[in-house]
Amino acid sequence: MPAFLDPERLISTFGVIGILAMVFAESGLLIGFFLPGDSLLFTAGLLIAAGTYLNLPLPVMCLLVSIAAVAGDQFGYLFGRRFGPALFRRPDSRLFKQQNLVRAQVFFAEYGARSIVLARFVPIVRTFTPIVAGASHMRYRTFLLYNLIGGTVWGCGVTTLGYFLGQIAFVKSNIEFILVGIVVLSVIPIGVEWLRKRRTRSRPAPTHEP
Repeated sequence: MPAFLDPERLISTFGVIGILAMVFAESGLLIGFFLPGDSLLFTAGLLIAAGTYLNLPLPVMCLLVSIAAVAGDQFGYLFGRRFGPALFRRPDSRLFKQQNLVRAQVFFAEYGARSIVLARFVPIVRTFTPIVAGASHMRYRTFLLYNLIGGTVWGCGVTTLGYFLGQIAFVKSNIEFILVGIVVLSVIPIGVEWLRKRRTRSRPAPTHEP
């Protein structure tokens, strides 16, 4: 990870407002796909436990992060609904790659409404999935429900995990390895869903007597 994207450095520089702005950006702005969302929230929980840089209760932080995450997805959905078709014709640039949008489109087509929750735990995909949902004219009430669930589980879960693990001496001295582990753990929900769908497809179709 580049030095300017180091989570602790970002938090020490921009504080709570910076965390919320980056969570919002990574959740629904095209330019936010490169931000370190998982490691940022984990480090935020760790620093709250240590009383460093962030002097606010864990429940307050979880609430604020969840609101920022849900709001970011809402923006992404509305943006995709308004400008979605044009995005698929937009040429690649330094901050925009068609392959990221196509990847999110395939993910959305594979998992449907559940992708709004599952994508929260997949870097890059979580930025583009709400945009694809809006471009696909997903029913707004359905999107809102899954967005609330996904934003809350991700925002509270990763931050709380950092808070409690951050009080363990081993974690403090091996933070880089722990952050790598967070990225690995974030893929588990997708793996479970993939195995479930594979088992469903492998079952023989029921036969009917004539």
